[in-house]
Parts: sequence; C-alpha cells; structure tokens
Amino acid sequence: MNQFQYVRPTKAQAAIEAVAKDANASFIAGGTNLVDLMKRGVMTPQKLVDINRLPFNKIEHQGSILRLGALALNSAVANDAQVREKHPLLSLALNAGASPQLRNMATVGGNMLQRTRCAYFYDVTMPCNKRQPGSGCGALEGINRMHAIFGFSDKCIAVHPSDMSVALVALDATVLLSGPKGDRKLAFADFHRLPGTTPERDTNLEPGELITAVEIPDSLFTRHVHYQKVRERASYAFALLSVAAALDMDGNTIKAARLAMGGVAHKPWRLAAAEQALVGQPATEATFQRAAAVAMQGAKAFKHNEYKLRLAPNAIVQALKTATAA
Repeated sequence: MNQFQYVRPTKAQAAIEAVAKDANASFIAGGTNLVDLMKRGVMTPQKLVDINRLPFNKIEHQGSILRLGALALNSAVANDAQVREKHPLLSLALNAGASPQLRNMATVGGNMLQRTRCAYFYDVTMPCNKRQPGSGCGALEGINRMHAIFGFSDKCIAVHPSDMSVALVALDATVLLSGPKGDRKLAFADFHRLPGTTPERDTNLEPGELITAVEIPDSLFTRHVHYQKVRERASYAFALLSVAAALDMDGNTIKAARLAMGGVAHKPWRLAAAEQALVGQPATEATFQRAAAVAMQGAKAFKHNEYKLRLAPNAIVQALKTATAA
C-alpha cells in the first residue's frame, strides 16, 4: 500500500491550489477509476484532494443551455427529467455504461477523465508509453483486439472508454474549467487528445485545472436518437465499439445529423464527414450505408481487431436505422 495524504477542501480555489502546487497530487470524486489504478500501482498519487464538498453537483437548464455540474452523478444525470427531454442521447449513453452501482458513484467530471482500459496500461510488468513514457507499446504487436482503428500513433493504440463522452462530443458540449490562471471554456471535441508522441497526456487540461461543469446547447435532436453499444456481455462491459446517432427529420428527409463513435480511438471520435453525407438525404438503408462508408475512410486495423472494420459500419447503419424508427 502506497501511503498518501488526504485533504477535503470546501473551496474550489483551495482544491485547485492543492493540486497545482504538488505534481504528485490528484483530485478524487467518486474514485471509480482512480482507486482501481492505485490498487494496481498504475497511479501512485501522494496526495488525494477530495472535491465532493465543492458546489458542482447541480443539473440545471439556463436559457438555451443545459449545465451539468462536474460532481453530478452519472445516475442522476441519466435519470434527470430535463436530460431525458432535451438530450435523450446522453441519457441512453450513460445508462449503457458500467453498472447501476458504479453509476451511483461516478461523476460527470470523473467519467470524462477515465483512463484507458488497455490491458498493457493496467499491467505494470508490461511496456506502455501511456503509463511509462518511452517504455514502448505492448499492444502494437500484442493482443490488440480492443484497440484503435482511428487516430492512433506508433506510441499508443489505446482507446478511450467513456460512453458518456461519445454522446457529449456528438451534442457539441462545452467544458467549463477553473485553474490557477482563472476560468476558461473548452469545446468538448478539444478536451481529449490523440496520442501522438505524448500518449501519457489524455486531455488538454492544464496543471491544477478542475472541471466544474459541462454545458450542452439545446438542439432539435430530441426524438430520433440512439446509442448503439456493441460489447461482449449485456452489462458491466466496455464497448468493442459504440455509435451515438441523432437525427433531425422532416418527414423521411434528414435535415441534420450528429454521429460519433466510441471504442475506436484515443478520444471520442466525431464523424463530421458522415454527418454531412446524411444531410438532405432520405432516411433509407442505402443512405446509411453510404454515410457509414464515408465514416470508415482512413480506418486501419491491427492483427486482432480487423473485425472492427466490418463491425463499425454495420453498427453505424443499425444505429441510424434505430434512431430513424424512434
């Protein structure tokens, strides 16, 4: 057991200062991921800054914006009447994640900050550039069945595990941050990073920055939505891949579309070109197949995840068909 300090500030600024001043300090809220990583020796913070006393757990609609506090529980967000009415795609994605027990502990901010579930990252006896920069990527030539087909590098082919984040990138969410340099906003699409040469950096957070809320603008994607999660068992399993689909329909014609995938890249993967391929088109299987083909441009598989090149377009088509029927 690695010894660590534990502090529980009641002011956001005190929490930020505690982490900003100590490179070995980490924020903790629900702890559903961090505690596991500490038990395995993957992460060994010397100070835990518990932020549960901070006032960031509200879910509120202001003007044309739905604001989710960073400490709002996944279960509370998924079951909130305003979320289900205005952003049902987010509710579907959250309820597809983890288990009821974990959703009752996990927070919005913590969900965003999940580390990859790559087995090489979790096994401290194996090489992993994300865990130990410069040690190599065991997955490149190893068992890479769960790994990326988009946006990877020769340093890391891990995927981001969050279901919630796939819906949020599709819904054009914005992240509210507070840090030593003040407050700022960041488009959700820019929050997570691709691995490049620095796979140890999952996000564009600055040292000491704290997520305070996520904002989602109102939209017309309130009916024809679906979250398609393909996994090896019906619950408590991470996605082999997932698809968040949302359509604004005029009769049988698609006026606007939002598409994103999970389980295929180091970050939630927005399918902007495929969205454009759907606009103005009839909601038919042929249209969906053309959009899926566009979505798959640039995809590349490894030895054990070639199945994703077939599974992904099929999942996109199925997600769109189900959303259309909603």
